Amino acid sequence: MTTYIIAALLLAFLQTWLLPASFNMKNFPWLGSNRDEPMPHELTVMAGRAMRANTNLQETLPIFLALALLSMQLDIDVTGPAFWWLILRVGHVVTYIAGFARIRTAVWLGSVVCLVMMALALI
Repeated sequence: MTTYIIAALLLAFLQTWLLPASFNMKNFPWLGSNRDEPMPHELTVMAGRAMRANTNLQETLPIFLALALLSMQLDIDVTGPAFWWLILRVGHVVTYIAGFARIRTAVWLGSVVCLVMMALALI
């Protein structure tokens, strides 16, 4: 389970900093500045999607981490749903950035089902 927790935190790192910055290279000088001035340009479409995908991850990551840590404390194996949650979350950011709205929604729903399965296993 520790591996999945670390992988989820790595995903959060990628989604929080690297993806939005990489899709917003036109504002790179501002990103490397003290940011005393407002950002000079609006975000690119893909940078905006990356940031919204990150916001969505931040809404479910605490739930995942709490369930994962509880499973370790209670010695209950939830590695199956934890693995699929992580895979689906990677799929979510990819489909979000690519603009596949219906697939993204289905993938998101699958990740929520994985959280429910983790929670039910702990009851």
